[in-house]
Amino acid sequence: MFGWNITILEALAFIVSLALIVFVVETVRRSQLNARYAILWLGAGTALLGLSIYRPLLDYLAHAIGISYPPSLLFLVAFMFLLFIVLHFSLVISSHRDSIRRLAQAVALLDQELESQRGTRPTSRST
Repeated sequence: MFGWNITILEALAFIVSLALIVFVVETVRRSQLNARYAILWLGAGTALLGLSIYRPLLDYLAHAIGISYPPSLLFLVAFMFLLFIVLHFSLVISSHRDSIRRLAQAVALLDQELESQRGTRPTSRST
């Protein structure tokens, strides 16, 4: 009727990428997601939305890298973004783990010093 030649896969990619962007904006608005992480997710959603809307760009990029079915490129891009985000979170978790270990050691030393100043024996803490 409108001359649109959209496959179910393309429509699904459009809906999912738009839903991702709306979800990220809403979680940032509710202060459930840090803006630093939201930028990664918004970048992924915007890239997917752009490729799902502008079919000539999707076709060109798919042809340039040898993908015979252009909508498959959308899933490749999504997979690459997820891989990047997982790597980023792994780096953040590693950094936080090291910080927590140093803080625990500092607290243990301060606790030991406090107990020695009081003249009592250090007690074990239960967590």
